[in-house]
Amino acid sequence: MNNFKFYSPTYFVFGKDTEKQVGEYVHKFGGSRVLIHYGGGSVVKSGLLERVKSALDDDGIYYVTLGGVKPNPTSGLVYKGIELCRKEKIDFVLAVGGGSVIDSSKAIALGTLYEGDFWDFYEDKSRIANATALPVGTILTIAAAGSEGSSDSVITKEEGMLKRATGGDCLRPKFSILNPALTQTLPAYQTACGATDIMAHVFERYFTNTENVETTDRICEALLMAMIHETPKVIKTPDDYEARANIMWAGMVAHNDICGVGREQDWNSHWLEHEISALTDCAHGAGLAVIMPAWMEYVYRHDIMRFCKVAVRVWGCPMDFDNPESTAKAGIAAFRAFLKSIGMPTTMQELGADEKDIPYLVKTLGLNGGKTGGFVHLDEKDAENIYKLALRK
Repeated sequence: MNNFKFYSPTYFVFGKDTEKQVGEYVHKFGGSRVLIHYGGGSVVKSGLLERVKSALDDDGIYYVTLGGVKPNPTSGLVYKGIELCRKEKIDFVLAVGGGSVIDSSKAIALGTLYEGDFWDFYEDKSRIANATALPVGTILTIAAAGSEGSSDSVITKEEGMLKRATGGDCLRPKFSILNPALTQTLPAYQTACGATDIMAHVFERYFTNTENVETTDRICEALLMAMIHETPKVIKTPDDYEARANIMWAGMVAHNDICGVGREQDWNSHWLEHEISALTDCAHGAGLAVIMPAWMEYVYRHDIMRFCKVAVRVWGCPMDFDNPESTAKAGIAAFRAFLKSIGMPTTMQELGADEKDIPYLVKTLGLNGGKTGGFVHLDEKDAENIYKLALRK
């Protein structure tokens, strides 16, 4: 196990009706002038937005609103939010929604206190370790990205449609309100996309070259097994609160890095997928459902026994000691079959991309002759090969 530092100070408020306590927690973390940032649709129709406003009114907290966040949040709305925060002297950003809303809120919080272009942090032109940001709180409405407990943010720049990430302690939410009941009205497809994203966050950490990480291996395996157990339940019975609760907490644990400490991590599947969702505007989880099994198929020979481990421990495949490769491949097949069973796509064509798009996807990765990833270092040719594998079923 590698040396590590782990800092995860977010205050979690979990359970039914907890959104009614939002004013208390805004006050607790120093907020008095709040930007409520949200998407639209269900947050408005369900009455959640009005309940949040009412709770802030009851605590005498001033607020302004900015809606319109779409999946794969874009820079244009971030700039609008920064301008609004500066104009209204906002001192706290409250994200009401899923990962896209939270990521956009983090970018606004970062950009408001920065004299330059917030995009500098997403292109590594400015060091986020030296940055400050407005405090952020969240009210989560979909279990998926884990942004409610992480230091990460992913934004798409509309000029060039470049999807990039940044992360730093200043972006960790001060509090996150997690009410599983808020996810019960999600369509099955969105639920499945979220579950896929959660599992991908675990796999990005599970596939590692670091030895002697049995504790975090077992945490990863437990999270994967919980998702395999609970996701079909909520696809079949959307209002299963207990299953929703387990999935919501798994989503947070999967990405606050408790299962990734002390070990090298990969993240190739996310980087490869980001270019697809930037191009096609597909759901991030749907893109991962296509890319991650293709990535596994391409790299499993790098460490066949690690792929065997997950095949046996998580998917229940029998271990073939005479032919370990067959066990590794059986685990990949089981993962792909599970994704298909919950309604996820299996090919790039289903996402709206085709072979003619591959040169563009490889170019926008921005490797410029370099390599990426932690488990296996991939170059542009490797990326091209994985995209090609993702074309077929």
